[in-house]
Amino acid sequence: MDRYKTLEFFEKNKEFFESTVNENIEKYRKGNMTVSVIDENGNAVHNAKIKVNQIKHEFKFGANLFMLDELETDEKNKLYKDYFKSIFNMATLPFYWSSIEPEKGKVRYDKNSEKYYRRPPIDLCIEYCEENGIEPREHALAYEHQFPKWLSNATVDEVKEALEERYKETAQRYADKIPTIEVTNEMLWDHSVTEFYNENDYIEWCFKLAERYFPNNQLVINEYTEAFWGENCRSTDSYYAYTEANMLKGARIDAIGAQFHVFESRESEINKASYLYNPKRLYDHMNLYSNLSKHLQVTEITIPAYSNEKEDEDIQAKILEYLYTVWFSHPSMEQIIYWNLVDGYAYVENPTPEAIRWSQGNMTVGENVYYGGLLRFDMTPKPAYITLDNLINKKWHTELDLISSDTGSISFRGFFGDYEIEVTFKEKTVKGTFSLSSKGKNEITVAI
Repeated sequence: MDRYKTLEFFEKNKEFFESTVNENIEKYRKGNMTVSVIDENGNAVHNAKIKVNQIKHEFKFGANLFMLDELETDEKNKLYKDYFKSIFNMATLPFYWSSIEPEKGKVRYDKNSEKYYRRPPIDLCIEYCEENGIEPREHALAYEHQFPKWLSNATVDEVKEALEERYKETAQRYADKIPTIEVTNEMLWDHSVTEFYNENDYIEWCFKLAERYFPNNQLVINEYTEAFWGENCRSTDSYYAYTEANMLKGARIDAIGAQFHVFESRESEINKASYLYNPKRLYDHMNLYSNLSKHLQVTEITIPAYSNEKEDEDIQAKILEYLYTVWFSHPSMEQIIYWNLVDGYAYVENPTPEAIRWSQGNMTVGENVYYGGLLRFDMTPKPAYITLDNLINKKWHTELDLISSDTGSISFRGFFGDYEIEVTFKEKTVKGTFSLSSKGKNEITVAI
């Protein structure tokens, strides 16, 4: 089966890339910056040498951090952390209630807590993020399908009481550390843990409670792949309709999340390429949800490679290059989050210790079958990882050598983010940092 067919819709729309996608990246992901150089008396200094180097994106690129210090050797754990921080400035943290509080009243926040597969303790994740300048992202506060089993026979009022305690405890510990709070996730499932899930006010109640406990955080709604990308691209689509309805009822929803897991067979992936990998159709869906005047986030991404064969890995990388470029170009998009960094440790049902040992590195079980990671099980980078590294750290990166003008000023256009600056005049050099922001005035004066 010719998997190159998955690329046909991207290849057929190269003109769209030139006219819309690439132009939008220049328009929406970059801004103008003015640097002025003065001497100790405040006079303009011309012919000063100025070096600017972007060290961090304002836009958020991330992955889940579910295997932090969970791999079987110290060497693999170090490589995991090194590869993660090399390209990502955001990390999704596992706030699944079923693993945070598996027994009522016994929580697993402390970094030395009992280990759970793919669920490192939150404090350990926060520590890693703070050490490496990575912004943590909460996933997911009121994800009903991950409520603990001890709530399964609780009344609606009892669930609300327990959930409010969870909100309160989470806010006390992390509201000032985690800007993005994902409130609900995958609400279109047809089964549940508790009766509360079946209440008409579930989403409204969860968001209004979140607004009370997280007044200064971004509150996000999230849904599975087909709900955002696979429906008819109309305001009557289920996800759009229920999001709009809850906003009208007063729920403060700040951003709309969409997964992009391609958990499909090879044949199915090719058959669905017309909507999964069609840049115009992807834009249509982002444009639709932009009508709600909220930020958009691609919250969970899995692009299959299906094997470690060169052709399969190359196609995975090419698909990612196209998708990230399309998403990055849309003015409403603000976060793009890949899912699993490394192969062989993906989700498996009923992860008992025996099942975990059996599944790790076994590419025939669970979601391992998709080979959807950016690194192989042996921790070597796939073309997909190298592609993202090239996009984030090279293509969408600004590094310039400039000379101040007769007025002592120089302007340049660069990608939004944090920068290092080095100004040299005669034998004196001054170093510093600045931010080129989509929300700022973007002027800096350097005294030398």
